[in-house]
Amino acid sequence: MTEINEEELYKRALRIWGKEPQMLQVIEEMSELIKEILKNINRKKDNIDEIIEETADVEIMLGQLKCCYKINDEIRKYKAEKLKLIAKRLDDWEQKEKENDAKIA
Repeated sequence: MTEINEEELYKRALRIWGKEPQMLQVIEEMSELIKEILKNINRKKDNIDEIIEETADVEIMLGQLKCCYKINDEIRKYKAEKLKLIAKRLDDWEQKEKENDAKIA
């Protein structure tokens, strides 16, 4: 089997099925993932296989969304900045925990 070029596949899907139907599909797949996560948390359902499947579907559709709007580079940059912010917040959180533990001891 030949290796799949995701970007080309996304462009092909958008060309054949159309931008609007595919963007609606993004929303549908996201809602299906939300539904499975809620089942897992609220109902304590053992549905990890469904979560895996829906996560894969969402990742594929997000690839199409980024391709559709030609925003892959911008997202990569924004994501890198967000990850730095999360790392700083975690560092700050851990530092506060250490300080609190020191006060208690």
